[in-house]
Order: sequence, then C-alpha cells, then structure tokens
Amino acid sequence: MNILEFIQQSQGKWFSQRTYHDLAQNQSSSGRSNLQMELLTPESPEVRALCDRHQVYPETVWGIRTQWEGSMDRETRKQLGSTVLVLLPDSNPDQGEVLSQAGDSKQAPMVGRFILGADEALTLTFEQPGLSSEERLWFASPNLRLRTSILKQADGSSIAGFCSEIRMLAA
Repeated sequence: MNILEFIQQSQGKWFSQRTYHDLAQNQSSSGRSNLQMELLTPESPEVRALCDRHQVYPETVWGIRTQWEGSMDRETRKQLGSTVLVLLPDSNPDQGEVLSQAGDSKQAPMVGRFILGADEALTLTFEQPGLSSEERLWFASPNLRLRTSILKQADGSSIAGFCSEIRMLAA
C-alpha cells in the first residue's frame, strides 16, 4: 500500500471509539464519535489555501478532510470539528511534510512529518514549542482502522490515546 492508497482507503463514514489516559494524573476518559473522511484534490480550496499560506507549490500533494461529531464520557456537550491534512511528499512519496489546519481557522496551521512505513502504518509527528505529538494509524482490515497517539508537554506530562474506527459506509 502506498500513501495515496492509504488515504483513499480512509475515505468514508466511520464510527470511532477512543480512550485517553493522562499519565501524570492517572486518569482515563473515553468517548465515541462519527467521522466523515473525504479525499481532497490539489485544486480544493482548503488544499490551495494551506499550500499558499506556507508558500509551497509541490507537483504532488494529497489532502484529506476529517469532520467529526462526538462526545466524551461525563460530558453533556457534543464535540464538533474538522481538520484538513495536506501531505507534501519528499522524493520518496511515502514520507514528507504534513500541514494540518483545524476547521476553526483561528488556530495557526501545524507543520509536521508523515511516514508510511513498510508495515503500512502511517505515522504523523508534530513539534511545537512546549508540545509534541505522534499519531500512528493502520488498517487491521479494510473496514477497521486503529490509531494510537501520544501527546507530550514541556512539563513532562503525557496523554496516551487509543482509537478503533469501524467503517459505516464507503466513500
């Protein structure tokens, strides 16, 4: 599987169950959400805007928009949001730079790295002042995607997460 095939396989509507564990506080929380993932073309306004903002104009670029609606245990408020990821491959198309923009454009876009390994797992890493994150995604089957994440803060605290995502509908 190459990176484009990975993104194409990610399209569709998914049901996600997730658990997070705050390692410093020794507290866990869980939640669920519905995800809609859509492949974006290089001509998509979101892709163009992110590339323009970073003054990058690669020959090859892939984008995906993720929208979600969900809830966390012990919270009554629904969580709604979206994120656009734009992958800018290096000379090896299965690795390169990734641009991430939250649907709430008040936040600055994040710049990180992506690598699709020989094991067909996609790793996304982001470094910001005082914060780093690593997310690893892979398919256990065409309709079951798994995801782990770790968020490390400058004070040494960390939050680890695990998600299982089950396809509800194909793209």
